[in-house]
Amino acid sequence: MMVFIMCFILFLVGLYGVLTRRNLIKIVIGLTVMEFSVFLFLVLIGYIANGEAPIIVPGIKAPVFVDPLPQAMVLTAIVIGLATTAMLLSIAIRIYKKYGTWDIREIKNLRG
Repeated sequence: MMVFIMCFILFLVGLYGVLTRRNLIKIVIGLTVMEFSVFLFLVLIGYIANGEAPIIVPGIKAPVFVDPLPQAMVLTAIVIGLATTAMLLSIAIRIYKKYGTWDIREIKNLRG
């Protein structure tokens, strides 16, 4: 139960970074922290204490298996998250090249 609370706290740390920071790069880092807290939560859902990988071997009695679905989903989500982060950083760099600042308040005031 404690690890689920730690996942929630990690999510809140990322949310705090997104909501309170004005720097575009720090906002992207906050989004990434939130993303990884969700990944950690999904992996913990599939975890079973003393569980084994779901590989069936003939002649061996079936032990308790770990649910492989959350792990597969997280692996897919990590790849998608990497692409999303790369896209966010490329947009941030384009905004920096256009306005010359990382501060979202200054960017908001600039028109053009």
